Amino acid sequence: MSVGAYVRVSSRSQGTAMQSAAIERAAKLRGDQVDRWYSEERSARTIARPELERLRQDARQGLFRKLYVFRLDRLTRSGIRDTFELVEAFRSYGVELVSVADGFDLTGPASEVVLAVLAWAAKVERLAINDRISAARERIESEGKSWGRPRRLKEADRLRIAALRSEGRSVRQIAVALKLPRATVGRALLDTAQSNETRP
Repeated sequence: MSVGAYVRVSSRSQGTAMQSAAIERAAKLRGDQVDRWYSEERSARTIARPELERLRQDARQGLFRKLYVFRLDRLTRSGIRDTFELVEAFRSYGVELVSVADGFDLTGPASEVVLAVLAWAAKVERLAINDRISAARERIESEGKSWGRPRRLKEADRLRIAALRSEGRSVRQIAVALKLPRATVGRALLDTAQSNETRP
């Protein structure tokens, strides 16, 4: 029997290694071998996500008959309706859903109640996180500080980038020379260009 697994994080800084390892251990204990992995770096506030859609299409085509997730909230945190929609879709495709960390049987007679409680808890947790983020942002801005990631580059770095660019170096060459990501170098050059345009 073909087995799939879906892992999701909200940002690149989190990583899916822990979820994947837990799923592999649980699958091995059940005598399963995961041969289809689906991984996504998206928020679960909506079920309109590219990798989740690919997962659903593959399930519809019968490419796997069992799906592992670390927790149900990896699939969705947008409420009971979306959770039921996803689970019922998998059931209609003949796919058994296994949640590793929730510790509940999602196929038994009380599964609807369990699903409703898990979905409600996931949505409440997401809303609480949003509230904490908003409160932190208001506090930081009220102190006169800027919200968001601090600038990675110091002014000396920007001057070095501009100097190397004036010598005809490409973005890639500058990035290699200064050991910086190309995107960081590109943003620095763009900021410099925009700053020069606004000068009188």
